[in-house]
Amino acid sequence: MRNKAQKLKIRWLLYSVGGLFLLGFGLSLLGEAILYKLNNDFSWFYWGTAALVVFNSGIGLIGEAIVTKFKLEKEK
Repeated sequence: MRNKAQKLKIRWLLYSVGGLFLLGFGLSLLGEAILYKLNNDFSWFYWGTAALVVFNSGIGLIGEAIVTKFKLEKEK
């Protein structure tokens, strides 16, 4: 029982930290896309698409961290 709680805690930690990292990275990529757009460089589209994918992945990981945290609290 204790081992399962430890695994859930590690999973929660990885999901939450990874999600926050991807959120920040996605916003940074969005900033790059905006700079390319201001310079009328069409590669803003690719940077923006990558930003959207990374940002949404971060949101998904944070959502999974919330679910894992509820499971962890249920184990205690």
